[in-house]
Order: sequence, then structure tokens, then C-alpha cells
Amino acid sequence: MSDLIDDGQEAGNAPEFSVTEISNAIKRVIEGEFSHVRIRAEVGRVSRPRSGHIYLDLKDDKSVINGVIWKGVATRLQVQPEEGMEVVAVGRMTTFGGQSRYQIIIEEIRPAGVGALMAMLEKRKQMLAAEGLFTPERKQELPYLPDVIGVVTSPSGAVIRDILHRLRDRFPRKVLVWPVAVQGEKCASEVARAIAGFNALSPGGALPRPDLIIVARGGGSVEDLWGFNEEIVARAVAASQIPLISAVGHETDTTLIDFVSDRRAPTPTAAAELAVPVRLELLAWVGEQGSRMSYALSNGVSRRGQRLRDLARAMPRIESLVEAPRQRLDRASDRLPAALQRGVQLRRVALSDASGSLRPSLLSRALRGDIQRLSGLGARLRLRGLDERARHLESVGARLNVEAIVRDLGRKRVELDRIARRMADSGSRQIKALSERLEATDRLRETLSYKATLARGYAVVHGEDGVLTTKAAAQKAGALEIEFSDGRMSLAGKPKRTVAGRTPTDQGSLF
Repeated sequence: MSDLIDDGQEAGNAPEFSVTEISNAIKRVIEGEFSHVRIRAEVGRVSRPRSGHIYLDLKDDKSVINGVIWKGVATRLQVQPEEGMEVVAVGRMTTFGGQSRYQIIIEEIRPAGVGALMAMLEKRKQMLAAEGLFTPERKQELPYLPDVIGVVTSPSGAVIRDILHRLRDRFPRKVLVWPVAVQGEKCASEVARAIAGFNALSPGGALPRPDLIIVARGGGSVEDLWGFNEEIVARAVAASQIPLISAVGHETDTTLIDFVSDRRAPTPTAAAELAVPVRLELLAWVGEQGSRMSYALSNGVSRRGQRLRDLARAMPRIESLVEAPRQRLDRASDRLPAALQRGVQLRRVALSDASGSLRPSLLSRALRGDIQRLSGLGARLRLRGLDERARHLESVGARLNVEAIVRDLGRKRVELDRIARRMADSGSRQIKALSERLEATDRLRETLSYKATLARGYAVVHGEDGVLTTKAAAQKAGALEIEFSDGRMSLAGKPKRTVAGRTPTDQGSLF
């Protein structure tokens, strides 16, 4: 400011400057004096607008300095600043004339030691725990024998080789490797995208969807493993529908992903051991179970067979069970003919006693007496009925209306004609249906009758005992009769033997 205002000049003779000129002069002074500074402070208010820049406050117990991290620098930060974090910021001081304030343009920012990182990690852990991301209820069971295992790790490190070697020794499975950066500013975003990518695969597609995911990395410092402490990674693991094993660092290393994952493995090799069982042990167990099952089955069959034999010895023999019923049956069969004969005789005697009192003369006299008695009763009933019917008709006739009766007769006559027509139609249809059935039955009879067979040139040979079907029966018959389709023809009696002992049949006759 000494270049602009001379201490010896009077106030009235001082030159006039615009606000912008004064602001630019202050800017040059501050940027010249503090071109590159290193500040250790606590992060206060943090603002992240859509532009991608980060605006924050750096403070101690007495003062506050505004800070700006441009988008290009913010995307390269390994650790994102959060409120309450103790950091070391490196940048250059400048002013912002629009609001008459000075600020630092931060080019690099990192936590001020391991303690600051641990404090920030503890705060983030408490926040996620309050949301329920660490509860045992939301953790999934690992599949006993997954077909496909997805591994999220660096493709060039020793981790993937250890996992593949261990899987090959225990139980070979299909492995899908999603390459990611396992440290640096790209680590968190790439790991989160890999977990979401495995979950987005369709089951049964060209690229199979894993049944289990392993997120693995070797050991390292807190800063090297910090990508697995980021909130984006923890939320991606919590949102995974595929069971996930975290194997980050060594056994003593603990990251935020270990609390959210379904199972934590102390090393990548241990993760492979958790993923699959030992094939030889499984085969041995299956063989042992098969042997136990065979032994139990054979032992059970043997015990039941012995039990059946014991019960069979305690039961009586079949012969002893049927001996008594067989004797009762024999006695009943011996008594049955005599009982039948006695029953017939008793019924015959009863019939003779009843028929002795039934003579025709007695029946005739009883019938004539009944006829005379009925004739007298009929005459009396007829006279009494006629008198009562006449009196009833006189009383009814007095109440009858001739016109109503005529109208009712007309209606009844029309109804009678309609019913008669319906009965005639129904009778015709029934007669027609019966005629058709009769004709069909007759045709069936003709079809099944041997008469139709006779019409095709066959004949039926009748003997004294009926139809003859063999040559021997025809030779024994005394007389034969052949039935053709147009009638029957009788043949001579039984043929006689010739001198040479041959019958006409032997000489080629009909028989």
C-alpha cells in the first residue's frame, strides 16, 4: 500500500482509487507474501455444490480461514475432508474481492496423522451403526458350495493367486475376477461399482451371476487401506443381495467393510477357505454317511425279519386253524341230503292235508252263496246310492251356471285336443324310435346269424343230438341232415364197412 498512498501527503491531496483497484492491490500483496503455505487446522463447515468444488473452513480455537478445493483436485483426494477432522492443508493464499475476504486455494489436504484418521473412522462407524448396517439380522448366510465366486481385487497382485491356489486345493470352482484399484483415490469408487456390477448380472445369463463375492486386498498402512473405509464402499456392501466376504489386510487390520460384510476373513487365503469346503473331506463324509445308512438299513431289515420270525413261531399253524371249521363243514354236508329229503316230505304231507279239503262241490256251493249275498248287498247299495246321488245332483244343479259350464267345456275341449295331439306326436315318435331300434336289432341279428354264412356257400351238418362239428361225430351219427341257405337235405343212415374193412368215408365219400 506504500506505493499507492504516500505517508507525507495530506489527506486532501490523496489520490482516489476504485474498489476494484484497492481489491486487486490487496490480492497482489497477499499472494506475493503467501504464495505457498502449509496450514494445520481443524475442518469446520464443509459444502459440496453441484459444480464439484469443495468449500470448507479451516479453524483453530481463535481464527477461521476459508478454503476452496477445485473439482480437479477434489476428485484426486485419497481422503475426503469431513467436519471435525484435523488436517494439514497445502495451498496458496488469495483474496475474493466479491466478498472482501481472504481464502486459501487448497492443492493438497490430508489428515494430520493416524489419530485424525482414526477419529474420522470412528465417527463414520458410529453413523453407519446407528443406521443398522452392522446388525447381525441383516447379514446373509454364505452358500455351502457356490458354483461361481466373484472376486473384487487387483488382477496383478499376489492376492488373486493365493485365492485361486487355495480354491484349487480345496474345491475347484468357477471364479470371476473384477479388477479394481485397491488403494489410492480410485479405490473406493471402483470397489463400489464392482460390487454393484456383480449384483446387476442376471442369473443364467451369458456371464453367470456369482453366488458369493470376495473383496480382498493384502496388508498395508492405514492410508493404503483407507479406500475400504469410505462410506460409498460400506453402503455398496450393505446393498449387495449376494453374500459377501471381506478379506482386506492382515488379521490385525480392521476396516469399515469388515463390519458391514456378511463374513470377515482375516486374510484372502482364509476367505477362500470360508468360501468352499474341502472336497476330499466332503467325499469322505458322504462315504461315511452312505456306509452308516447301508448299515442302518440292513440292521433294520434284520431286526424286523427276526421279529417276524418270532411272531410266526407264536402264531398257530394254518392246519390247526382250519381243522375245526373243516370238521363242521363235513358234518353239515353229511346231514344236508337227509335234511333236504325230510323237508320235502314235510311239505308234501302239508300239501296233501290242504288239498284234501279243497273239493270242487264245496267250492261251488261256497261260490254260489257268496254270489247271492253280493247280489242282495248290491241291490241295497244301488238304491241307497241312487237316492243320495239324486239329492246331491239336485243341490248342485241349483248352483250350476250353464254358460260357465259351456265355457269351461270349450276350454277343456281345446286343452283335450292339444293334449291329444301331443300324445299322438309323442306316440308316433316313440313308435318310430322303437321301429328303428327293432330294424337295427334285426339287421344285427341277420349279421350275427349263421344264415348269412350259409348264403356264402357254407352248410351246417345236423345229427340226432344237434349240430355236428367233427368228422368223428358224423361217422358215429345214425342219420345226417345238411342245412343249406334254401333248405335242408337228409342223407342215408350210418354207412357200412366194406369187405376190405374200409368205410365209404375212407374211399373219398362225403363222410
